[in-house]
Amino acid sequence: MGSLVAAGVALIAADHLDAMAVAGTTADITDFYAFEGENPANTVFVANVQSSLAPAGNDATFDENVLVEINIDNDGDLVEDLVIQAIPRDGSMYFFGPYAPTATGLNSTIDTSTELQGEVVITTDDTAITSNANGISYFAGPREDPFFFDFSQFNAVIAGMAPNGFNVPGNDDFDGTNVLSIVIEVPNTLLGGTFAHPAGTGTQVFNTWVEAKRKQ
Repeated sequence: MGSLVAAGVALIAADHLDAMAVAGTTADITDFYAFEGENPANTVFVANVQSSLAPAGNDATFDENVLVEINIDNDGDLVEDLVIQAIPRDGSMYFFGPYAPTATGLNSTIDTSTELQGEVVITTDDTAITSNANGISYFAGPREDPFFFDFSQFNAVIAGMAPNGFNVPGNDDFDGTNVLSIVIEVPNTLLGGTFAHPAGTGTQVFNTWVEAKRKQ
């Protein structure tokens, strides 16, 4: 597979249509979530792309030239130690990892020899097709956007057109719209080590972020 270069990094571009470089494109990250699974020995990662999709009758699909990469930093240096990669092909989403990448940063390749591989048929409606391999669970497909935000008023505030700021209550401009979701539930034993929370809470943590990388 050819080299893939970051099109949108979560800390910069994952904010629902307001990152100019990727807004409205198939590489637009909307949100990224990581939380404890129903089984507390697992962690669930959810990467959402392509904001404001119609809930029915839309032709939105995952872009076969865009790799979604979840990064995991096990020692607090803000450099990925492990990656989980997802890329679509012919109606299925293929997953690789978590595994240690050969290179870090904005360029990525997929190690197709990694033992941790899985795939799932991409769901196209409100059902949920899932699969499991190596103790990891997978899903890919449209889901209702969970993000609540008064995007129109936000733009008005930024433009200086709303001297009174945000409305209370605000309007959820993403209500009734969909995103394309990639969901992976991974046993914690596959996620590497942890480090002490920098705030001194006594909690052990790892850092995680997501990137969308377009094939060059």
